[in-house]
Amino acid sequence: MTIRSDRDHGQRCRPRMSCLKKVEATVVQMQDPSTGVKGTNQKLNITTIPHAITGQDIVAWITKNMNMDNDEAQAFSTMLVAFGYIYPLQDHKKLVLRPDGSLYRFQVNKWKAEDTDYAIYLAKRNIRKKGVLDAYEQEEYNKLHKWMNHKWDFIVMQAKEQYHAGKARQKADRVVFDCQERAYWIVHRPPPQTHSAMDYGLDRHIDPNVEEKKTYDYYKRIVIYMCFMGFCSKSLFLACSLVKYMMTFKNHDPFLVPCLPRNPWQTDHDSYWELNTPDVEVPTKMRVERWSFSFYELLSDPRGRADFKVFLKKEFSGENLAFWEAAEELKWGTAASMSEKAEHIFKTFLAPGAPRWINIDGRTMGLTVKGLEHPHRYVFDAAQTHIFMLMKKDTFYRYLKSPVYKEIQKKAISPAPQFFCICIEAQLQQNMRNRRPSVSPIITWQKEQEEKAKAAAAAGPIDIKKLMASKLDRK
Repeated sequence: MTIRSDRDHGQRCRPRMSCLKKVEATVVQMQDPSTGVKGTNQKLNITTIPHAITGQDIVAWITKNMNMDNDEAQAFSTMLVAFGYIYPLQDHKKLVLRPDGSLYRFQVNKWKAEDTDYAIYLAKRNIRKKGVLDAYEQEEYNKLHKWMNHKWDFIVMQAKEQYHAGKARQKADRVVFDCQERAYWIVHRPPPQTHSAMDYGLDRHIDPNVEEKKTYDYYKRIVIYMCFMGFCSKSLFLACSLVKYMMTFKNHDPFLVPCLPRNPWQTDHDSYWELNTPDVEVPTKMRVERWSFSFYELLSDPRGRADFKVFLKKEFSGENLAFWEAAEELKWGTAASMSEKAEHIFKTFLAPGAPRWINIDGRTMGLTVKGLEHPHRYVFDAAQTHIFMLMKKDTFYRYLKSPVYKEIQKKAISPAPQFFCICIEAQLQQNMRNRRPSVSPIITWQKEQEEKAKAAAAAGPIDIKKLMASKLDRK
């Protein structure tokens, strides 16, 4: 009987089940040079892989030599991959055999799955990936580092030696060894909540009696399993998207989480409104976190859009957001000034030699110019969509990695919850006396108009003679 201790951070290597002895005998027959599955040199991208076999050849050999139909042969082939006798060369994370031209090789690793070897493997991947590991690999790496701290220098030294030795190999050998090693550890150290072929008996990696926590990954795995088993439909993908949306926004839903620092409708206190005003100097952490959910969330928040403008100004690409805002203003503006605004936007952003010229493709420019013959609210819709997708796919992700966003994350405040008892009448009276009048909407509107006027003045052409004359007058 194997006694597991708290220091066991992975599965213990256990003796094979008796039924696997017959499977191993079948695998030996498959590797026979004369009667086994024929291995040839196959092209993987631009690399020639020696002794590679295809999935359809494996299924055909099993069908012929074991008197099985095609479905049984495919199920048996998948079991061989799941138990680690055959490993894929293309899709490493899915231990499933595809009955097509996908490439596979026979696994030759026979050593025991020790924690020291797994720690060396994770350290080597950490060096290769420059510290970017999968979530479960990073967790196992931290656990092993804490447990094997006494010999971690030896583990890192071995990982570096193997990494440099791997770089010295030929490309084909390097690809084969990397796929072989990854498949081996996926079998013997599977990701959490993954039903591995090595789990059996009383020493299972997953306890079937323990109730699993219902997380986004749990529902996502169920949806993927149902799609894989043939229940693929639009409803399943829609359910997966809905679960992802709920798990993302659950901490920002006012019906599920309380208002921080206090609920203004219960306490008669305006601290919540002050922290979430559109032009607040220091936003809250939840507000800044919401900007990273999507580009639409960033543009919907006036404070987030102002911070994004600071980033664009440093990258000298503020004209993209300025054009998007001008097109939005045209959509929701008055009908009387529609033609004038459309002409001004075209001269400012799209015309040849425009002061804030934006880069769009010829097809979009043709549609826009043709629509300006009879201008309407949505005449710049194609150009606006083009610029929006450009900022969404490129500029938005660079903004999330920029010092501007990291700095606002550091400055953001996290207000502590303040509990309040509604029955305390004196506290309600005190809050009412301390209440201050909010900023008038007229003042806010005037500030917005001043900012638009400054932006329009900055976008206009510069008169060099007038500028030089003003400098001479100062002197």
